[in-house]
Amino acid sequence: MASEPSQAPRSARPRRLIVGLTGASGAVYGVRLLQRARALGVETHLVATPAGILNVHHELGLDRRELEALATQAHAPGDVGACIASGSFATDAMVIAPCSMKTLAAVAHGLGDNLLTRAADVTLKERRRLLLMVRETPFNLAHLRNMTSVTEMGGIVFPPLPAFYHRPETLDDIIDDTVERALALLGLDEAQPRAWNGL
Repeated sequence: MASEPSQAPRSARPRRLIVGLTGASGAVYGVRLLQRARALGVETHLVATPAGILNVHHELGLDRRELEALATQAHAPGDVGACIASGSFATDAMVIAPCSMKTLAAVAHGLGDNLLTRAADVTLKERRRLLLMVRETPFNLAHLRNMTSVTEMGGIVFPPLPAFYHRPETLDDIIDDTVERALALLGLDEAQPRAWNGL
């Protein structure tokens, strides 16, 4: 009787997180997520749109090379043959931070018109966790309907709204707490969001 091929346990492969970065304001969230994931030993696959690269430079003074150096591997948005375009490449979760309304719409309608939206579509079809840190205010009806569609498909819409119950003293305090909350939602047990313990 032929023996079954042994399969490596899930823990044998590194934890993998796809990080998308678009042209919406709030590039610091994507950058801080990459930095924190690296500190936690998580393998990251970055897809930054052209507008995302432009905004990272405008808001943070980083160029493409400096941004891509924060990730384990960076992929061009047009590289639809990249590993993360297939569900056979095992990943644990995906976050788009920040997520523009254009990217939200593409994900909501399953367009898969570039590597970023294709990877999001793969994440949803494989029933993996997808977190969209949408950045816009106020929302119009199209935005709200697209967020509803993504939620109905299993995605998580996570506008980076700050909490103040822990009395943050600096902008970094606010950003870091939001990033920790996002990482916890992405399934990283080491994340350390500040908990509300009651009055």
